[in-house]
Amino acid sequence: MKGVPLNEKLYDYIVDTFVEEDDLLKQIVIDSEAKKIPLIQIAPDNGKFLYLLIKMINAKRVLEIGALAGYSTIWMARALPDDGKVTTLEIREKHAEESKNNYRKAGLENKIELMLGSALETLDKLQNERFDFVFIDADKENSSNYFDKVIGLMNKGGIIACDNTLKFGKVVDENPDESTKGILKYNKKVAEDAGVESLLVSISDGLTISLVK
Repeated sequence: MKGVPLNEKLYDYIVDTFVEEDDLLKQIVIDSEAKKIPLIQIAPDNGKFLYLLIKMINAKRVLEIGALAGYSTIWMARALPDDGKVTTLEIREKHAEESKNNYRKAGLENKIELMLGSALETLDKLQNERFDFVFIDADKENSSNYFDKVIGLMNKGGIIACDNTLKFGKVVDENPDESTKGILKYNKKVAEDAGVESLLVSISDGLTISLVK
């Protein structure tokens, strides 16, 4: 049996019942639009799902690839214990500064470290670090490359989550664009990798989660 198609009324029911998107998170979206930062942050239900996953595995160290304006970072940082930490990577200085400002507003600057620069290069600097949870939400063409970089940084029992893995339905197009090809490559890679157990969850634009064995 297939799942129930998620129309707008059902989606609103889920968010209104289970997701507490506070004024700060709502303001981040408003400010992003005003400052012409792309409105591509995760959806509120996706934020709550990441929050729950982190809580479920008792994660202390989180790595995020793609901070944007800090919306998803804040969801994840709020799930961590007092001694937890999110390391987030962002390539654009404008986005990094907006993120840092939002972390301060959230009172989470002590739990979040933002590293500016190319994520592929920055990941090479983190080879001595170990993480319990990784969230990949950056340029889709490089999704598989990010997985290859982070799999060696994971603690056993950790989770790697990659966003936009349905690509607005484009993953079943006959002639996918380069961004979608990147996602297709990612989904195939983690589905076949013996070191992880994976599933694409049809929340928001698709979230592929991989449990590290």
